[in-house]
Amino acid sequence: MPRTWFVTGTSSGFGRKLTEQLLNRGDRVAATARRVEALDDLAARHGHRLWRAPLDVTDTTALRQAVDQAFADLGRVDVVVSNAGYGLFGAFEELSDAQIDRQIVTNLTASIQLARAAVPHLRRQGGGRFVQVASVGGQIAFPAMSLYHATKWGIEGFWESAAADLAPFGIGVTIVEPGVSRTNFGAGSAVLGAPMPEYADGPSGQLRRMLSGELPPLPAPGDPAKIAAAIIASVDRPDAPLRLTLGSDAYALATAALRDRLAALEAGRDLAFSTDADVADDVAATVAL
Repeated sequence: MPRTWFVTGTSSGFGRKLTEQLLNRGDRVAATARRVEALDDLAARHGHRLWRAPLDVTDTTALRQAVDQAFADLGRVDVVVSNAGYGLFGAFEELSDAQIDRQIVTNLTASIQLARAAVPHLRRQGGGRFVQVASVGGQIAFPAMSLYHATKWGIEGFWESAAADLAPFGIGVTIVEPGVSRTNFGAGSAVLGAPMPEYADGPSGQLRRMLSGELPPLPAPGDPAKIAAAIIASVDRPDAPLRLTLGSDAYALATAALRDRLAALEAGRDLAFSTDADVADDVAATVAL
């Protein structure tokens, strides 16, 4: 049975591929983007099955209005996909206050506000799915990407908690964690802080040279079309997987990071246990209560 999807950030990248594949299989899509004219070709081909609205997700009032209007016009939305986002690169000292604020509001706050706008509708209709397109950067961290990682680690924590809150309402949550993929995320849409000479010979300077073409780019094994198809397939499953790690690089990086983290945790076991209160003190505290 065809579904109806609400997707942010549909003018390019994963959002565009997802919208194309959904329409091609007969689903309806409420597509938002800052430049909805980028979807003119899809509108001409698919007609009323493509609902469009211009949206900057950092405008919370406009975000709520777009969600409310989509549910009102379409009657039901089965899947909400939070996809809009971008990368801010550079050592944290190189970033301006405005750049830091916009990175957080776009990648983290807007996703939370999208959930706050959509969940009341999903709850009233008896359930649905929420898909958060995040990154393997929510499980690992590279230098010169500290603010980007802060937003991705933040959204992982938000959804791991919120998924348990929403489960009783029949709302499933999936966090998508792609690796480096063949989109315009890097050189095409990256935002850089102002270079500081102190960081020129470190990772920040190296990243700048990579994005400018002076150094070879990072390998990008991820295929956006295959990633979009994997997202759709996850929604077709009866139970929502909490995480989808997509891409051979994402799998390798996340596995190594988690193993290192677990090894460090296990090495500190005795110290962790040594900081518990003594049994006698615990009993005394209980009696005092």
